[in-house]
Amino acid sequence: MSTLGERIRTLRKQQKMTLEALAGTELTKGMLSLIENNKANPSMESLNYIASQLGVEVTELLEEISGQELRKVLDQAELLFNTKYEVLTDELEQVINLIEPYLPKLTQGYEAARLLELYGRCLSLSSPSDSVVLLKRVSKMYEDLHLITKKADIGRYLALIPFMSHKYQKALDILLEERTKLEANIFWIDPLSRMDYDYLEAVLYFAVGKKEDAIRMMNEAIQYCNEHKIFKQIDNLFRLAAAQAMMDEDIEKKDYYLKKLEAYSEFSDDEDSKVFIHYANIHYLNTFKKAYIEADALHNKFYLDLINFKLFAPYFLLERGKTLYGLGRFKEALEKFDEVKIPEVTHHPIDLSIFYEKDAYIALCYLELNQVKKAVGAVKVAIGNIKEMPDTPYKTFIQNIYEKVMKRSELNLFG
Repeated sequence: MSTLGERIRTLRKQQKMTLEALAGTELTKGMLSLIENNKANPSMESLNYIASQLGVEVTELLEEISGQELRKVLDQAELLFNTKYEVLTDELEQVINLIEPYLPKLTQGYEAARLLELYGRCLSLSSPSDSVVLLKRVSKMYEDLHLITKKADIGRYLALIPFMSHKYQKALDILLEERTKLEANIFWIDPLSRMDYDYLEAVLYFAVGKKEDAIRMMNEAIQYCNEHKIFKQIDNLFRLAAAQAMMDEDIEKKDYYLKKLEAYSEFSDDEDSKVFIHYANIHYLNTFKKAYIEADALHNKFYLDLINFKLFAPYFLLERGKTLYGLGRFKEALEKFDEVKIPEVTHHPIDLSIFYEKDAYIALCYLELNQVKKAVGAVKVAIGNIKEMPDTPYKTFIQNIYEKVMKRSELNLFG
């Protein structure tokens, strides 16, 4: 944080002014040099004159942190915060370290609020409770600035904090509470924010096992998008609808939404949607149709190095392991399952349930290799993980494999 003299010198240099030009007729070059080097304190009259020469308010000179300095810090923070997930390393920690020295002075204005927001979002990964306190303060700052859309973003993120800790009902309760507050405000008419809330509400209904409410909200959101020609979240909604159709084994609806998603991906050149379509088709063949030869052929048309490896590769590795199991290549399947690591950003119970199937498939491989003890160990991991998850075909599959393995274990014990 800069001194008065440093702020004056910085503003002067930014405007490419010489000492003589800034001194003008009211000050000497020597006196101005002393002021810039903090060796002399200007009178209020001199400060007003300097501010006038620089074209800024005198308060900007008196503030320990100038608006320009905050904007510069904000630009750096935004750049770090928006690092793509696939290349993300310690950028979020860098955001915290960058903003932390300024925290006591971030009291008002958009730049201060946004810096506090970025700090709070990054802090949520290590200290959720502290983050909540800070973000609620930011929400009030945005409200005072009449930035209702920004306040809406904070409300949605407050729901995501418990979601990331797998407290799904708490997340839903917070989202509904924040939504109620927003809808009571006559100035909240932003359809893009509404889509963010609609999508997250549907996701959270699925997370707590309220399937009918989830489908209702999902369908209403898709209809709203179509009626108002809004594309925000439409890709996520199509993915959600296709996934639900698969779990319901409604093939016609699954194909319908994947075709809608394909049309969207071509229109927007969205690579992630294209990858999802390919994954969904392999997943359907492996999980619901048990068509492993078809899944194998489809896999060979796509290469993992062409996708966002950090986010999507674990899903494809899991599917590859399932295909290899179905083809009777059990040792290769075990090697592939060993590569599967749940992405750190995966928190939804249905996504987690898909990954928890891995240990059930490992158990099946060990059964085929007549290593029953290892099969029992693996399936116990799967059944323990799936216990608190909502009812899905993945949970049912794990429960069925658990019974199969334990029955085989009993036969071995008494046979």
